[in-house]
Amino acid sequence: MAEIAIPEDAIEERFLASTGPGGQNVNKVATACQLRVDVFRLGLEPDVYRRLKTLAGSRMTGAGDLVITARRFRTQEANRADARARLADLLAKAHERPIKRRPTKPSRAAKARRVDAKKSRSSIKAGRGRVRLD
Repeated sequence: MAEIAIPEDAIEERFLASTGPGGQNVNKVATACQLRVDVFRLGLEPDVYRRLKTLAGSRMTGAGDLVITARRFRTQEANRADARARLADLLAKAHERPIKRRPTKPSRAAKARRVDAKKSRSSIKAGRGRVRLD
């Protein structure tokens, strides 16, 4: 699969105050990276767009923006790289075509084996009833 080119004008980055590890640094420095991508500027095919929308779920806004927030690391650079990597993974997954399922039928011999097994099981269970003295 070829690399998917993401135009820079379709991406908007914002850095937010993060949560998690970092001690007092968390309160002072905006290290979390929020990536906003205008999906319509990517020029995706309709079926790829549909799969992306399904994969993104609540990360996709009604206006067609994909929002990815990365706050796993303690530095802006690492979070920025993480957000871009997650965006690339999401787009790569959306470009994968699902394999169509071909319905199959059990063979006649398999059906016969199933019926024979049911009959033998039935006879075993039938023999477990109360003993009647006639």
